[in-house]
Parts: sequence; C-alpha cells; structure tokens
Amino acid sequence: MNMIALKMLIGDRLKYISLVAGLAFAAFLIVQQASIFSGFTLQMGAWIRDTAVADLWVMNDQVNFVDDYKPMPETRLQRVRGIAGVEWAVPMFKFYLPVQLPDGTIVQCRVIGLDDATLVGGPPTMVDGRLEDLRRDRAVFINIDQAGSTLAQPRDDNKALKVGDRLSINDNDAVVTGMYRATKEFFWDPVIYTTYSRALQWAPRQRKLLSFILVKAKPGVDHAELATRINEATGLVARTNEGFDWKTTSDLMNRTGILINFGMTILLGFVIGALIAGQTFYMFVLDNLRYFGALKAMGATGFTIVRMVFLQTVTVGMIGFGVGLGAACLGGIVFARAGLAFQMPWQVPVASGLAIVVCCMLAAGLSLMRVLRLEPAIVFKS
Repeated sequence: MNMIALKMLIGDRLKYISLVAGLAFAAFLIVQQASIFSGFTLQMGAWIRDTAVADLWVMNDQVNFVDDYKPMPETRLQRVRGIAGVEWAVPMFKFYLPVQLPDGTIVQCRVIGLDDATLVGGPPTMVDGRLEDLRRDRAVFINIDQAGSTLAQPRDDNKALKVGDRLSINDNDAVVTGMYRATKEFFWDPVIYTTYSRALQWAPRQRKLLSFILVKAKPGVDHAELATRINEATGLVARTNEGFDWKTTSDLMNRTGILINFGMTILLGFVIGALIAGQTFYMFVLDNLRYFGALKAMGATGFTIVRMVFLQTVTVGMIGFGVGLGAACLGGIVFARAGLAFQMPWQVPVASGLAIVVCCMLAAGLSLMRVLRLEPAIVFKS
C-alpha cells in the first residue's frame, strides 16, 4: 500500500512539483525571515557579550538598553566597592561624541572609556597593537571592519583609517594606536576605545559622567543575591550579563517593531504554505478519488487510507522542507557576505520544520474528510 500511495503521489508530475514548490517556498520564507530576525536579535546585545568579563553591570535604574546614556555620579563607584561580596568594581564611560577624520569628515561615534588601571572591558580581539597601547598619549582603538566603512574618508577616495592616523574627538587630538575586531552590532555607529580619564576630558562638561560600573563578585557569592544588595544599597540597578543582554534585546524589539514585522512575514509564509499545500493536495485527492474508491472496494480499511494519505503528505512535506531549507542556507551565505544579519540556530530549522508539518497536516485533514466519506461504489460509476 505504501508503494501504491507513493506512485499515486508522483504519478501526476505537475501537481507533485506544484506541491513541492509551494512547500519549499513557504519553508524558504519561514527559515530565511526567522534567521534574519535571529541575527538582528543577537546583534542587539553583541557588545554586552563581547564585554562580558565582569559578573554584573551596574547602571542608572532608568537605563533601558546598552546605548541608553543616563549617567550616574562618580561617588556611586565607591559605594559599590564597599558592598559585601564585591571583589572589584571599575568605572566605564560610554557616550556619543563627534569625531573629525583626517579628511575633515565628521562622524558621530560611540566613545568607550576603560578603567585606566585595569583596562577591564576592552575589545575582545586585538588585530593590530596591544591593549596596553591604550595608555599611550591620546591613544584610541578603532574597529578594523569599521575603518574602511563607517570610518572611511569620503573626501579622500574613501581611504580607510590606519594605525598612526590622527583624529579630533570633540575638538581634542587623538591618535589611532591599535585596531580590534568585534561582533557586529545592531547599531551602526563606529565604536572607539580610550581610557576612562581621557574620555572624561573629551566629554562635554557635566556633573554626571559615569555610564556603567563593572562588578566582579567574590568566589562563591551568588550573582543574583549580590545584585539585590547593590540595588538596595545604592538605588541603582545591577544586572547580570544575560539579564542586561535580554533587557537590551527586548527593549529594542519593542522600540523598533522588529518582532511584529518579522512575525507577520513568518506568519505569511505559514499561511502561504498552508493554502498552497491545502488547495493543491485537495485537488490531487479529487483527481484520485476513483483509485481510493477502488482500494475501498477491494477491502482497504479507513485506517489504511488514512495511512496512505499521511504518507503522501509527509513525503512531499519533507522534500519541500529540504529544498526550502537548502535554498535558505545558500541565501544566508550570500546575505552574510553582503553584511546582512543572518544567524540560524538549531531552533530555527526545527521550528520551521514543525510549521511545515502543520501545513501538511492541515492539507491532509482537508483531503481525508472527502476520502473517508467516499463510497466504494464510485469506482463502478461511469
């Protein structure tokens, strides 16, 4: 019976190819959009994960995401250092400042100031130079991938920045002494590293300039418990790396509407797949009613018919999903090389496969309603 079901499926080549093509397109759309959505969400907290050398981030209680600049008084640093369970705590500055390139072009950059003594929270991977070079006079680090893109010099044939070039940061001289590589972020503004004291000198004059406090817990101290102590003692908010990452991601998704936009596209792929599979498979069953009637007349039970229909559905669904998944993977390689966010964790193909299975089951259910009510006598009608 299984071979008969498969021969019935591929007997009408046009409907068979239409079924596979419709499901493949639905799978491609679902996998592609879900992977791009996953890529964007991972980019939102990329800097937090790259900087995850400490256990806790302490910040103003009104900070909603990683680049939401709401500074604190520097006196909060000493209060945090005095809390039981804190092994060390260092300051960090992060703020947008105007940067003038050697050709005169002005670019808004995110300037990050690291603790002068420890340089904790520095770039994840140095490509040119050492982290200690940041202590040199007027030294800054730039992202090697941004040196030829967002920091390129349009007035000088888009010449890329290099080590030794001089910049003007908020009308203060700076020298590029190193280059680093980091995970691509959701925000496109260039990131420049320097020391904390130098960043304070370059920043506009104001009473509060401390952006974050990075805290390392003593061995054996529970991070959640230490965060609660810091919250109660200082009135600030202490978040773990995972908590700050999730806070940033969820807030940016709500602000930008990314979740709704991609969710609608993914839902559209599911609906398209269900409609195409349902309509095509239903027409396929109508064209084969005589064969199903003949099988019933020969003694085939309802369970046998159901098994045959579901075998046809699963077969065409697996083939369509495989083709769509392969096309999405190939497209992802092209998108990634073009700079588009594309990340496919294992949850994406699994969830997409389940969605295609649901589409196929809906199509099979509609078809079975007609088949199970079929009278065997139909085979004898002219």
